[in-house]
Amino acid sequence: MTDSSLAVTERVVRTISDVALENEFYFAELDGVVGDGDFGLSLANGFRKLMDEWDTLDRTSPGVFLKKVSMIITSRVGGVSGAIWGTGFMRAGFAAGDKSDLTANDVIAMLRAAEEGMKKRGQSDLGDKTLLDAFIPAVDELECVLKNGGAVQEALDAAAVKAREQTEVIKPWIAKRGRAAYTGERSCNTYDAGSIAIAVMAETIAKNWQAITAP
Repeated sequence: MTDSSLAVTERVVRTISDVALENEFYFAELDGVVGDGDFGLSLANGFRKLMDEWDTLDRTSPGVFLKKVSMIITSRVGGVSGAIWGTGFMRAGFAAGDKSDLTANDVIAMLRAAEEGMKKRGQSDLGDKTLLDAFIPAVDELECVLKNGGAVQEALDAAAVKAREQTEVIKPWIAKRGRAAYTGERSCNTYDAGSIAIAVMAETIAKNWQAITAP
């Protein structure tokens, strides 16, 4: 990312928002199998509000922009999900600081900051059958490909594949967080809605990367 970092950041967030809105009922249906079924609806409500206020957001820098996104998501997405997703955007914004130009290393640092924030806010980690089980391995894959000289598109494609693979890996597990955790063994062999959302978002960003980075 170079001097177009703000534009790219905006388009990535817009892509994430589109996924949340287009999959509102799909994510809710997944969550309803062993959860309370409100994940997709709550997430869409937050991003719908974001779209309502899109043109008014402070675009001083990518970091400031992400912090404004965080505030809206946190205020409109219900329950723990709002706090977790909002924290992810907020920590990424803080990690970006006041930089106007973001490098690949900056982006990885932002994603790692988001990861740590979501862990702390949700009191969860790898193995709990949450969105982190897709998000963290995807970021690991992204970082690995970039550090080994791979192009950004190659890294994004690999990260998307890894996120999707993880949704299958964790499917047999017992959920340890959220409403699904109360169902015990009934949560086995069910998809975690949050990890599916991460996979779809990663896939959509990778698919649309050329358009996202277009001048």
